[in-house]
Amino acid sequence: MADEKATPEIRLDQLTGLRTILAPARADRPFDFSGTATEGSPEAAEKCPFCEGREDRTPPETWADRPGGGPPNSPGWRVRAVPNLYPALAQTEEAGDTGPDEGVTPAGDPLRASSREREPDLFKATVATGFHEVIISSPRHVTSLGQLDDSELSAAVAGWRERMSAHDQAAYVQLIVNEGKEAGASLEHSHAQLYALGFVPANVARERERFTSYNQHTMGGDLLAEIASEEVRRRERLVAIDDDALLICPWASLSPFELRIIPRQPAPSFERDGEVGVGMLRTALRALEARFGQVPQYNLWTLTAPRGAEPFHWHLDIAPRIGIRAGFEMSTGVEINVFPPERAASELREALA
Repeated sequence: MADEKATPEIRLDQLTGLRTILAPARADRPFDFSGTATEGSPEAAEKCPFCEGREDRTPPETWADRPGGGPPNSPGWRVRAVPNLYPALAQTEEAGDTGPDEGVTPAGDPLRASSREREPDLFKATVATGFHEVIISSPRHVTSLGQLDDSELSAAVAGWRERMSAHDQAAYVQLIVNEGKEAGASLEHSHAQLYALGFVPANVARERERFTSYNQHTMGGDLLAEIASEEVRRRERLVAIDDDALLICPWASLSPFELRIIPRQPAPSFERDGEVGVGMLRTALRALEARFGQVPQYNLWTLTAPRGAEPFHWHLDIAPRIGIRAGFEMSTGVEINVFPPERAASELREALA
C-alpha cells in the first residue's frame, strides 16, 4: 500500500476536464532557503547536493557537459542532468517513451470518450508516467541564473536544449526554472526541471489550436510572428530587441513585470533553435535586477511545439513573484494584474538605459 501511495498518478477533474498530477513522494523533499532568489545561505551551500564534488549525493547522471572529459558522476562538468530524486512522474522503461498522447483526444476523459457504458467511471486515475529530470545550471553554488556569466548562461541553456531533445518521443516536454522559495524551489542552487509528459497539457493544446486556426484563417500566417511585428511597431510593451529575439511585456500579462522572449525568425521548437534567445534571457535578468536591485524570485518556462505539431512558434516566459494570487483568480481562472504591461515595459527600458 505504501508503494501505491508513492506512485504519481493523473486524475481528471470531473467538472473542468483538466488534469492534476498527484505526486505524494515530493512532500518529502528537503527545503533550504534564504528567502530571495539571489541571496544564498552558508548552511545551504555546505550541504548542497548539486555542488561540484558531491556528485555521489544525487542519482546517477543522465548527461553532463564536461569540456575536459572524464567519467560520469565525477567533477569537471559545466552543466549536469540527473533524475529528480522526488519525481512527479513514474519513469517509463525508456527515457522519453511516455506512452500514447491522451492530452488532445477524448480518450482520457470519461465524459468525452465514446463508450458503451451508460455510467462512466468518474473516479478513474492512471499512472502519471514520463520522466522528471533536474538540470543543474552550474558547478558553483549560485542561487540565480542572473549570477552566471555569459558563457555559463549559454552553457546552461544549451543543456536545457540538449535534454529536451533527448526526450523527443514524449507527447510534450516542459522545461521550467523556479528560483526562490515563493517560486516553488526546494533547493536554492540554481537548476531547471524537465518533465517529459505522455499528454499535451490543456494550456499548450489551446495555444496550438489557436496557432493552427490563425494559420488556416490567414492562409499561412504565423500568430506569434504577427504579434511580434506589431509589438515592435507599437513599441509601448517592447523592452529590448536584438538580432535574434525580442523581449516584451505581453499585452495580457497575467502578473506584474511578466516577460516574454520571442524569436524573430519563427521556429516551432525551442530545443532545436540553436542559441537563439540566450542573449535576450541575459537582458531580461539584467533588466529585472536593475529595476528591483536584485533578481526577484521568479518562474521561467518554455512553450515549445508538442510532438508533431505544425505550425507553432516557441517562446520563453518569465514571471517574477510579485503580488499574491487570491480567491478571485483561483475561483475563476481570470487573473487580475494591477501593474499594466505598458508601465512595466517602460520601467524596465529605463532600468536598462
